[in-house]
Amino acid sequence: MTLAVVPLALADPAHAAAFIDLLDHYARDPMGGGDGLGAEARAHLVDRLQAVPGFHGALACDGGEALGLINCFLGFSTFAARPLLNVHDLVVRADRRGRGIGQALLAWAETRARELGCCKLTLEVLANNARALAAYRRAGYAPYVLDPAAGQALLLQKVF
Repeated sequence: MTLAVVPLALADPAHAAAFIDLLDHYARDPMGGGDGLGAEARAHLVDRLQAVPGFHGALACDGGEALGLINCFLGFSTFAARPLLNVHDLVVRADRRGRGIGQALLAWAETRARELGCCKLTLEVLANNARALAAYRRAGYAPYVLDPAAGQALLLQKVF
């Protein structure tokens, strides 16, 4: 395998198609909800995402085949007074996992964050996704804790 991690160019029809395909692959996985992308996302995600400032993404490819995807969004740390980069989605095709593709995508995100002057990378992971947790630990990620007495930070949501 000759792996190349390339910045995602959503204006390129091949990149856009690979993006939707990989994101749908992730959404069909139990760790991605199991249902696949909905019609609204399939129809509008690429166009709408191109208009979002602070989006950074990459594809991991072997030749012309896209094997993995990482989607990141620029945020801001008020405590550090510097930007941060949040890894929002990381997907590797199920039949290609365990070959370093996820680590290559995480390394790309770290390089990108450093180029942007970020103070840190953040991400969310389901508590029972042991494989992803192990991969993130290998890449240097740890639970977010300000004071051990206060415990770990939790991600909450309110769906509309």
